[in-house]
Amino acid sequence: MPLDPAVRAMLDNMKAAGFPELDSLPPVQLRKVTSEMFAATRGTPEPVANIENRKIPGPAGPIPVRVYTPAGSGPFPVLVFYHGGGFVIGDLDSHDGVCRALANQARCVVVAVDYRLAPEHKFPAAVEDCFAATRYVSDHAAEFNIDPKRLAVGGDSAGGNLSAVISIMARDGGAPPIAFQLLVYPATDMACDTYSHKTFTDYFLTDRSIRYFLGHYLRDAADKNLPQASPALAAHHKSLPPALIITAEFDPLRDEGEAYCVKLNAAGVPAKFTRYDGMIHGFFTMGDVLPQGKQAVAEASAALRAAFAK
Repeated sequence: MPLDPAVRAMLDNMKAAGFPELDSLPPVQLRKVTSEMFAATRGTPEPVANIENRKIPGPAGPIPVRVYTPAGSGPFPVLVFYHGGGFVIGDLDSHDGVCRALANQARCVVVAVDYRLAPEHKFPAAVEDCFAATRYVSDHAAEFNIDPKRLAVGGDSAGGNLSAVISIMARDGGAPPIAFQLLVYPATDMACDTYSHKTFTDYFLTDRSIRYFLGHYLRDAADKNLPQASPALAAHHKSLPPALIITAEFDPLRDEGEAYCVKLNAAGVPAKFTRYDGMIHGFFTMGDVLPQGKQAVAEASAALRAAFAK
């Protein structure tokens, strides 16, 4: 299928507005530019019954989180959400819109985690923060008015990578119990040698920008072979939580996300992937511009509701 016309128009507008290539700026400057872009394109925030910013204990100091609680009395199921941004950019504000929508549609508490970013904090700092936050939420269920037996993890891109990694760590450590993993165009194998990596080189996220992000995130080339960086390389994938994997046709990460679904299925894990034709990396959080983004959030929410009901 060709690139969706709305995506082409958006990319043309970004180019005309002088939006830089993701790999063309130092991390601090890139954060500023992308934050301004997110703010400029963000629509009217969707109301949520309650939103609270707080901090929870982490391995290197307090971790900021944002807690979205839907209408109702609880205890609610919970989604611990890790934002995307190549481990270098992104924050609680960049993914505020999608977290609001997931809380309302999945009828669950969403705890968004503002983990430490690279290159100031290289691998495995993000992993350590996300695992610590997930354990804290599970261990302090009463504080969040949630049911720890109905805990899911999820995120997009780097956040999808972290969700897969945390699921493996929780299985291997015996806690916290994770009921479902929502993996939105996840990075699962940092070898970056798939067909989609080599083919989709001019659609917002490029193979060059991926290597830029990994160059800032990883301590050295050997890190990419560790399962906490590349969850596809885990010793095995048995007994992991069920998963929904969302991919985009024109995304360099497409093939590794879909291959991870095949790997999960081969290990006996109920998992499915949905490829959104004509879409690019990032569309999940672009629902105000791309209708398929809203469709994908609705699909994710339905999958979460079904998982929480079991």
